[in-house]
Amino acid sequence: MSDTPELVIANGTVVNSFGRRHAHVVVREGRIDQLVDAAEPVPAAHRVVDAAGQLVIPGGVDGHCHVAQITGRFRTLDDYRTTSTASLWGGTTTIIDFGIPRDARETPLAAVLHKKELARESRCDVALHGSVVSWDETVPWQLEQLAAEGVRSVKMYTTNRDTTMADGDTILKVMREMVRLDGLTYIHAEHDPIIADCTQQHADDGRIGIEHLHRTRPELAEEVSVKETLAMAEYTGAPVYFVHQSTPGAVDLVSEARARGQEAYSETCPHYLTLDNSVYGSVMPEWYACCPPMRSPQTVAALRERLADGAIHTVASDHSCYDLTQKRERTDDIREMPHGLPGVETRMPVTFTALMEAAGDGGARVEDFVEVFSAGPARINALPRKGTIAPGFDADLVIFDPAEERVVDGGALHMGTDFSPFDGRTLTGWPAVVVSAGRVVLDSGGFHDPGAVGRFVPRAGFRKHQSAAPSAPVPAAAAVVPADQATR
Repeated sequence: MSDTPELVIANGTVVNSFGRRHAHVVVREGRIDQLVDAAEPVPAAHRVVDAAGQLVIPGGVDGHCHVAQITGRFRTLDDYRTTSTASLWGGTTTIIDFGIPRDARETPLAAVLHKKELARESRCDVALHGSVVSWDETVPWQLEQLAAEGVRSVKMYTTNRDTTMADGDTILKVMREMVRLDGLTYIHAEHDPIIADCTQQHADDGRIGIEHLHRTRPELAEEVSVKETLAMAEYTGAPVYFVHQSTPGAVDLVSEARARGQEAYSETCPHYLTLDNSVYGSVMPEWYACCPPMRSPQTVAALRERLADGAIHTVASDHSCYDLTQKRERTDDIREMPHGLPGVETRMPVTFTALMEAAGDGGARVEDFVEVFSAGPARINALPRKGTIAPGFDADLVIFDPAEERVVDGGALHMGTDFSPFDGRTLTGWPAVVVSAGRVVLDSGGFHDPGAVGRFVPRAGFRKHQSAAPSAPVPAAAAVVPADQATR
């Protein structure tokens, strides 16, 4: 066996969430072997990619994807091959999907094992969340089996009665089990009684089409649910992670809980940072059917401010790959529509563009982008060897161009659907080269399909991982670039 490393990314500015240095990144057997100061000669390798004048960041970690998801009578049109390919096109090298029971006959454990089997076709690495809808005496044992499989988080919905909703008793009991198993509780927080009543009132008035979606799910419903869930998490001592927060009020509630010492985290999605509720008055409002819905322009601007201030911990796609035929089947009744947007491929540029807009004249720090795009999702989700460019970590790398602008063409993307909610928008910050597990999968020559090489990534215990995670491990001889040069 040759001792020559397979790959060197040479002469780049390596940007982690905690700082940057000019270095050659040496890759051996799918992991980062060493970082060599850029003042030194480029090490010999089977392949050298010159990143002179460019930024090298960790591959993205998307903590919230739905692949081949069945909800009621609808199934997303993707599979792991499609979604993982689109993920790599967008600079994301690890996705975390959900094993959500398809109906009352499928157990949480069976749902995860089914997804784990499907994930064998993935081109990028995959981790999984579990999900519990209703409590019975087998749930503690099932959660133990999930933990043994490396699935250390469980998602529960506080809305969607009669389908995926978990009642308060179930949520509290599962939180206790997750504390016992050193896991993390994921929550979709919307107050179901408020939403059900508001939706019924709109239906009674004949205002139940897609153009009224944003009026049926008020901001109050999200914030009341976050507050109630935080109280249960405080009572049980459970770490809690809120998916797709769409209001600054919801983020502020989490920030206040953290100030009191709770382990609580806020996720938002690219669409909540860039799209407002005027889209429901557009000629194609069905493009934007998702829950929670888009909010007012004022709310969107305030949410971006929270992102720039560091109050939002991760930005995830909430990728759900329906097409327009499915979306348009029942635009007359939002209760019958499939909700969810494709977004795994566009998460990088939408997030970076939003961060740039929020940062204003000073410009965005790429380090802050790396935190919400990669490092934060990896750390919070206890993914070993992800989210950082350092020796021993997986060689998931992106040569990132923060100045490149492209106009989104939904038809030219790779997500397996026929639209993008960002179609026609000019976005800044795209991947030029993507390396996944040491393989160059995207460069100027296009996409190089690595085949079904994606690995299932078992996750560590939540608190164990947080306590072991190094804080800002700046490598020796680091050359830190001043913040006023951070966008290049």
